[in-house]
Amino acid sequence: MAKKLKTNRESERNVLVIVPAYNEAAAIPDTIARIQEYAPYADVVVVNDGSTDNTGRLARASGVPVLELSCNLGIGGAVQAGYRYAVEEGYAYAVQIDADGQHDPRELSRMMDAMKRHEADMVVGSRFLEKEGFQSSFARKRGIELLAALVTVLTGRRVTDPTSGYRLCSRKAAELFAREYPTDYPEVEALIQLDNHHGRFVELPVVMQERQGGVSSISPLKSGYYMVKVILAVLIAKTKKKKRDWSFGYER
Repeated sequence: MAKKLKTNRESERNVLVIVPAYNEAAAIPDTIARIQEYAPYADVVVVNDGSTDNTGRLARASGVPVLELSCNLGIGGAVQAGYRYAVEEGYAYAVQIDADGQHDPRELSRMMDAMKRHEADMVVGSRFLEKEGFQSSFARKRGIELLAALVTVLTGRRVTDPTSGYRLCSRKAAELFAREYPTDYPEVEALIQLDNHHGRFVELPVVMQERQGGVSSISPLKSGYYMVKVILAVLIAKTKKKKRDWSFGYER
C-alpha cells in the first residue's frame, strides 16, 4: 500500500511522482531534491530505463525507490512501468516529471487544483499558454504547433503543448495507461488514447526550464522522422473505436 504522506490536504494525498530516466546522472539528484522540497506530500519513484551511467545509483542514494529496467525500453515503456507501479501500490494520482530538471515541482499543487476544478482525468502542463520560461527551439516549436493543431482537430479540444511530458493523471487515467500505453514518443498519442476512452484532459500554463543535464532523445536529424511517425501514429490511434466507459478496468 502507499505510504502515509505528509499533508492534511485531501486533494494532495496519495500522489506518486514518476520520474523516467535514461542516462540522467547529471540531473537526477537535483530533480529528486526539488520534488522532495517543493512537493513533500508526494512519493517519488524513479524508473531507470537501462541507463549505462550512474543514474540508478544516484537515485537510490537520494532515498527513493528505483524500478530497474533490464534494458532500454524507451520513454513509453519506462512511463508505463511507472503507471503500473502507481496502480499496484494504490495511488490516487500519478504525475510524470522529467529527470532532466525541466519541470518545476512547485507547479504540482496548481495542477492538482485544476484537476479537481475541471473534473479532469489528466492535466497537462503547457509552456505555450502564457509563453513564459523555456520555449524550445524555433524548428521544434513549429513542429509542436503542427501537432497541437492536429490533436485539436481530432479531439475537438484546444491543445497547445501536446509533447509536454509534465502531466498529472487521475486513478482512472493511470489504470488506462498501466494497461496500454504508446511506445515511442508517446505523449501526443496518449492524448488521443485518453480521448478515445472518453477521458477528459485540460492544459494548465506552467513555466519550464532548459534541461539541466543529459541529451534529448530527439536530435535535429531525427526531427523529421519523429514528426512523420507521430502524425501517422495519431491518425491510426484515432481510427480505433471509442470505449463506452472505463469499465475495462486494470488487470495485474
